[in-house]
Amino acid sequence: MNPADLILWQDADLLAVNKPAGLPTLPDGYQPDAPCLVAALQAAFGRVWVVHRLDKETSGVIVLARTAEAHRALNAQFRDRETVKTYHALVVGDPPWIERTVKLPLRSDGDRRHRTVVDARKGKPTVTHLRVLERFTVYSLLEASPETGRTHQIRAHLAALGFPLVGDLLYASKDGALRGAAGAGLRQPLIESAPLQRLGLHAWSLTITHPVTGDAMRFESPYPEDFAAAVERLRRGRRPS
Repeated sequence: MNPADLILWQDADLLAVNKPAGLPTLPDGYQPDAPCLVAALQAAFGRVWVVHRLDKETSGVIVLARTAEAHRALNAQFRDRETVKTYHALVVGDPPWIERTVKLPLRSDGDRRHRTVVDARKGKPTVTHLRVLERFTVYSLLEASPETGRTHQIRAHLAALGFPLVGDLLYASKDGALRGAAGAGLRQPLIESAPLQRLGLHAWSLTITHPVTGDAMRFESPYPEDFAAAVERLRRGRRPS
């Protein structure tokens, strides 16, 4: 992997990067010497500061600071919800709505799998805006825009609605059944039959304010090859309307 090939934007204050799926943002606690995005970028560009993260299996746009001052300014934007994050999500099932705002409180369940669960009493306020982009035979492509930044927020909200992400074994039901595919006879363990052989989540765009100039900046990350191919296969197999 050539880090220069991942760059969407660079200047003296920040990097906008197209993170590939399968590469963690930071070192894994169990494998500290395994490749990660930050190590690759620092080898090529010098020190960077992490502002936000993407899950290992999520692809798409991520912004990193190149100075301590930029780091403080960008951290404040994410903390104060002044950024706009948009993800594209391949899910199992056909939602009966076009748009929906989800406000299910979330908390960590504290087990070794590091799942996030809905908890009306102890969960933290969490908001995700969803919109259906395309419908296929038993899958759908959604736009997900999280207002808050809880761990696994989009994954947990979609699973709670009954439309889990393709490839998301962590948030399948206990017996492995795909709750969002009621009547479709699909099961998440049969991932070899899924349109995508990893988590169906891509960070499509990110809008920030430049930490020094104050300019509004929107970075967009094109689909990686596997995600684009999955969407195209689903389009070809879609039932005629």
